[in-house]
Amino acid sequence: MKTALVTGGSGYVAGHLIQRLLEEGYAVHATVRNPRDRFKVGSLVDLQARYPGRLTLFAADLLAQGSFHEAMDGCDTVFHVASPFLLPEQIKDPRGELLEPALVGTRNVLGSVNRCSSVKRVVLTSTIGAIFGGYADVRQMRQGVLSEDYFNTSSTLETNPYHYSKVMAEREAWRIAGNQSRWDMVAINPGLVLGPALTPASESGSLFLLDELMRGVFFYGVPDFSFATVDVRDVAQAHVSAAGNPRARGRYIVAESSMVRFVEISRIIRDVHRHPIRIPRHQLPNALVRLIGPLFGLSQAYIRNHLGIRFKLDNRRSVSDLGLRYRPVAETLREHYLSWQAWRDARGN
Repeated sequence: MKTALVTGGSGYVAGHLIQRLLEEGYAVHATVRNPRDRFKVGSLVDLQARYPGRLTLFAADLLAQGSFHEAMDGCDTVFHVASPFLLPEQIKDPRGELLEPALVGTRNVLGSVNRCSSVKRVVLTSTIGAIFGGYADVRQMRQGVLSEDYFNTSSTLETNPYHYSKVMAEREAWRIAGNQSRWDMVAINPGLVLGPALTPASESGSLFLLDELMRGVFFYGVPDFSFATVDVRDVAQAHVSAAGNPRARGRYIVAESSMVRFVEISRIIRDVHRHPIRIPRHQLPNALVRLIGPLFGLSQAYIRNHLGIRFKLDNRRSVSDLGLRYRPVAETLREHYLSWQAWRDARGN
């Protein structure tokens, strides 16, 4: 039986990855901040009951050196998933909330990998944000198409801290991997991850964005933003395939080849929402977005580099090497909403 470590086990992507690994017959070690926090780890406890003796939880801290040693012992694959994802309006301390957990956490996890002789492959969860800073960057790529050949060079801690934290962490991971020859690494670079959540406890920025939409925060209309999206279950499968295919190498864009506009997302959600009147039908004028965007945490630079910009993504390697068959975005969004509503009903909201 193969044994895998998944860091950040209580997270949105990690929860689906753990479930998929258990379905594939793996034994799984999962790290969480506090294994006794039932709100955070309840879905993992449920998986322990479904797969007796196959899932073990360990306490670990991204910022604590040596914190992953115990959980990693005996593992042949490490999935480093743990890293905060926050939208601009969620961020108060970019360095403390994003950069340090991403960069120091990667160093600490891979430091444990270097110590643990059983590990042969690392699968790193990165993001397409490690490829570009703002959408405008993609215009400078070949034929204006996003590909794995590029690294984000425009983001900073001040202007785009989430993308900055992820590109710094991924570059550091490739540096560490290149300084040894016992284990190899594959990076998964997903777009905006959507789809049903296994737990209501995740703080993922993608869940935050859809939560705002579905609660009616945008009832007045949505800006002309577009997103490169992917179903969370497809992201989990990409990780499992990257671990199991010895020919997998380098980075993989994991997202639909075409972006979806925010107003299209809204219209799909409106068709299934219990209170459709809360969900906007229309797109806001760009001039209004430029005027009020800063009130919602969006800088003029961010608006300039994203508003009205769309591009294609080259996801062919994820199809050919990882065998992905992407779920339709309408299916993903409908199931995202149904999951969200079910969790709200369970809490009496």
